[in-house]
Amino acid sequence: MAKTDTKGETARSARPPRRANSTAASRPKRGAARVKSETPYHHGALREALLQAAERVLERDGLAGLTLRAVAREAGVSHAAPTHHFGDLTGLLSELAAVGFRQFNAAMASSCDAATTPLEAALARPKAYVAYAQAHPGMYSIMFRTERLDYSRPSLHEAAEASFAGLANAIGMMRQERISGDALTLNQGAAIARAWSMVHGFTTLLLDGRLEDILGRLPEGTTAERLLEAMLTVPMAGKPPGP
Repeated sequence: MAKTDTKGETARSARPPRRANSTAASRPKRGAARVKSETPYHHGALREALLQAAERVLERDGLAGLTLRAVAREAGVSHAAPTHHFGDLTGLLSELAAVGFRQFNAAMASSCDAATTPLEAALARPKAYVAYAQAHPGMYSIMFRTERLDYSRPSLHEAAEASFAGLANAIGMMRQERISGDALTLNQGAAIARAWSMVHGFTTLLLDGRLEDILGRLPEGTTAERLLEAMLTVPMAGKPPGP
């Protein structure tokens, strides 16, 4: 009996050790998988991904729904990522507004490409202005929310200055004179303010639905774009007020 037991012990000790389950060994840890799914971007690409996510949240949920946490969820990254890249909500909004101005400037710059007459060229920028706002109402809304933005950030300051320069150049072409954005005459400033006020005011009323009443009273089929054309090309008639 003792002899048999000794042989059994010898046989067991000669067996190779059991290998760990290959499936379990190759399976990544849950924590590691979670980290990987939350950080799918390189450092440079993550910033752009956050801005793209912020734009989607803004257009879908409005300014009230745009928070750092909402942007992080939309981008699928940790809640700390937006803070790391933008500091706070003001920083994020400012960088997002800079993106909006760059998109806006590009639309303005290319608006005259298809124009075949001087009149079409003159109307191209105002039409592009309104078209951008209609296509990106959320972005358009924050571009002019000065109280929510930090214009000391270089990207926003440069993009906004480029937008103003484009407007000044367009007015200068209409007046057939060169306009410097650094120093304006009173007449130049009045021309810029008049054009901007008209188109910006029209756009704001249109986005807020405040032009529906006027459009409803016009001949059937009259569009907002046609109304804008009439505003820009038809002079106001009527007698001036008496003394």
